[in-house]
Amino acid sequence: MVYRRTFHGPAMRRPMGAVAFVALLFAAACGTPPPGSDTRSGFVDVDGGRIFYEMHHADAPGTPLVMIHGGPGSTSCYFGLLDERITDRPVIRYDQLGTGLSVRPTDTSYWNLPHFVSEIDALRAALDLDTVHLLGSSWGGTVAAEYALTTPARGLESLILAGPLLSTPRWLEDATSLIDELSPRLQDVIRRHEAAGTFSDAEYVAATDSFYARFLYHQQPPREVPECAGVDGNTEMYQAMWGPSEFTATGTLLTYDRTVELQNIRVPTLLIAGEFDEARPETMHEFAAIIPDARVEVIDDAGHVSMVDKPDEFAAAVRRFLSRIEPQTP
Repeated sequence: MVYRRTFHGPAMRRPMGAVAFVALLFAAACGTPPPGSDTRSGFVDVDGGRIFYEMHHADAPGTPLVMIHGGPGSTSCYFGLLDERITDRPVIRYDQLGTGLSVRPTDTSYWNLPHFVSEIDALRAALDLDTVHLLGSSWGGTVAAEYALTTPARGLESLILAGPLLSTPRWLEDATSLIDELSPRLQDVIRRHEAAGTFSDAEYVAATDSFYARFLYHQQPPREVPECAGVDGNTEMYQAMWGPSEFTATGTLLTYDRTVELQNIRVPTLLIAGEFDEARPETMHEFAAIIPDARVEVIDDAGHVSMVDKPDEFAAAVRRFLSRIEPQTP
């Protein structure tokens, strides 16, 4: 998906024992920012518990940008790299229920797409966000697109989908093509252990790390994100909803596919992909051709988590897109 991609999304995710990139996303943490008049943080009540949010530039004039992290089961901390790179509007990030600094109910029935979509309206109501832009990364792109497709479009001004999971079959097809770019030895290791179901084997984990080092975080070692310290993601959620690795889906998202319905997205949409993204740039162009008002930006020399690999370039792409929608915003 995508978020191991930050998991999956997949930002998907990877099993325990992953390398630094997984530590960053799966074991991601979100620190509380120093107090300031334009920075706010707290919790919002949702069905099943409370979710943690953080807002920067609360008094800026532009329409607020709500950012949705990948996973399932990652955290929003990596968006911290955008806090001071997008300053013309309130920028809000939050941890989904069950991960990061949010409450973790023991009831796993909340691990479903409709619940995570409903969190957006709860956040908007609590923070009085009459109009918003949504930015979803990997699995967060799934949530953002689903919100646009299933929720009355009250004040939704645009979508930004960064390496989104919009079709599990297509995601897996692309992942297979990327595995084919690895060395014959790594391909053999991955396919052998997938056939045997031995996903926790050290040999398999090492091979998947090689995949992630190329297509998840292309810049090695991954950039350190100060906000990511001390708060864990939720590996169990990732595995239950997605599966054991970015390129093997066994969970509840196995049959997810919104390709046909993309034509019903009625707001301006930007799809962003890293040059080496798991969500292939050519696939993003195909999705954009279905959405009535969509464009694509490719971040050079970046992987799936392009906002970590190339935060300046990622933020510039977001600003360019939003400036077309709000030309009066500096």
